[in-house]
Formats: sequence, C-alpha cells, structure tokens
Amino acid sequence: MTQTETLDRVASYRAGLRPGRVIAWTLLFIGGLIMVTPLAYMFSTSLKPASQVYDLRLIPADPTLANYIAVLQNSHFVRWFFNSTLVAVAVTLSNVFFDSLVGYTLAKFQFRGRQFVFIAILSTLMIPTEMLVIPWYLMSAQLGWLDSYWGIMFPGMMTAFGTFLMKQFFEGVPNDFLEAARVDGLNEFEIWWKVAMPLVTPALSALAIFTFLGNWTAFFWPLIVTTSKELYTLPVGLSSFAVEQSIQWEMIMTGAAIATLPTLVIFLIFQRYIVRGVMLAGVKG
Repeated sequence: MTQTETLDRVASYRAGLRPGRVIAWTLLFIGGLIMVTPLAYMFSTSLKPASQVYDLRLIPADPTLANYIAVLQNSHFVRWFFNSTLVAVAVTLSNVFFDSLVGYTLAKFQFRGRQFVFIAILSTLMIPTEMLVIPWYLMSAQLGWLDSYWGIMFPGMMTAFGTFLMKQFFEGVPNDFLEAARVDGLNEFEIWWKVAMPLVTPALSALAIFTFLGNWTAFFWPLIVTTSKELYTLPVGLSSFAVEQSIQWEMIMTGAAIATLPTLVIFLIFQRYIVRGVMLAGVKG
C-alpha cells in the first residue's frame, strides 16, 4: 500500500467520525442496549433455579433446563403453543390469499365503484379495534363461534392494510405481462397466480411475516372470545399461567421465553425480507 493510499484511508476514516455521526451511533447503541437488556434477563432468569432468581448476574451461576422441562410438561402450555401456531398460520395463509386477490382486483380491473370500494376498505383502518370488539362478539355469538378456533381467527382473516399494501405493489406490475398471458390463453385467476404473484414476492413476504407475528402476540380478542382453557392462545395462556405461578418468577420467565423464541427465530431468518418489505412498503405507500 502506497503512502497516498494510506493517507486517503486515514482521511476517509476521519471523515466518517464526524461528531453528528458519532452521537447518532452512540444513541442508537444505548437505545439498543436498553431494549435488549430485559430480553436478556428474561432468558437468564429462565435458566436459574428458584434460589437464584433474585441474583442480578446476567450469566447464571448454575444454569439449568429444569424450568423448561417443567413448563413443557404442563399439558395446557403445549396446547396453548399449538393453538397459537394454528391460529397464526391459518390467518397468515388467509391474508396472503385474500388480501392479494382483492388488491390485484382493485389494481388491475376497471369497474364502477372501484375507488369507492378501495376508500371504504381504507376507512376501516381509522376505526379503533376496541370499537369493533362488540360487533365481532355479537357476530360470533350469532354464528356459534364463541369459544372456537373460528371465533379467534375470523376478525383477522382479511385486513385493510394487507389489501392496501398488495394493491400498491400490483399497480407496479406491467400490464403488458398480463396481456401476454391472456393471449396465451390463461384465465384471470391463472394470470394472478402464475404471473402477478411471483412479481410481488417482497410484499407477500412482508405481509406474511407481519401477519404471523401480529397474530402470534394477539391478546385482547382471544381473551374475550375464549372461555375454556384448552382454547387459550399462548399470550392468554401466559397471563393465566402468571397468575397461577405468582411467586415462581423462574417459571413465568421460562414460559415467556418459550413464547418469544419463535418470533426471534423468524426475525433472524427473515430479517432481510422484513427490512426490504418495510422499505418497499414505505416507497409504495
């Protein structure tokens, strides 16, 4: 390396250490540390025996998996985990199918009242969830869906945000591709499935991930619509579990850790798609 190249590197390094940038990165580091610390202590406490729960050391002196074994031996907890998985997967698949289908229809078909339908769908985003709970409950009661999987799932089977997101992305699909598919003899459903859908994969990935995480952590509606312990989802079950284990913090933290693990795994595996989906959604919006 020549002296000129060395000086250029030193100059670029110094340029990158501007006070504003240093302050920004420092604040981000501190904020990230504040957010991660409770999570780290949750996992740390889940590995501690009862006698060391109030030991504030982050790394347990005698780590053990006994708490995890005890929690997983609880048949209710395993059932709650299954319920949350079933609900989250079913609602995610429903959103990906129906939101993309409606978004494609609104983006690529011209029909009377199209704009009115789109505005009506968007207007539901301005209604707080708390105001919808009573209509949802009455509808569930009339259809016999109280204390059932259908009762938990039906409010989220299709969302206004997902429809809006998919419509914005489908508008970017060239019409020439669709016309070429029609010339080749494909019907409209095949065009949507085989031509348009592969072109909006980033939006589908973001929609699927956000929908799954949102339903995995949902608490308010499942708490209202379910009464039997066997149909509790994991967040509702954890609140009940915390009451039962009111003085056994290591068990409560273990249950919370198990509930958090799937979301962490999903983020670690799909973080590239999450970030890309959020960025593209912001650009499209």
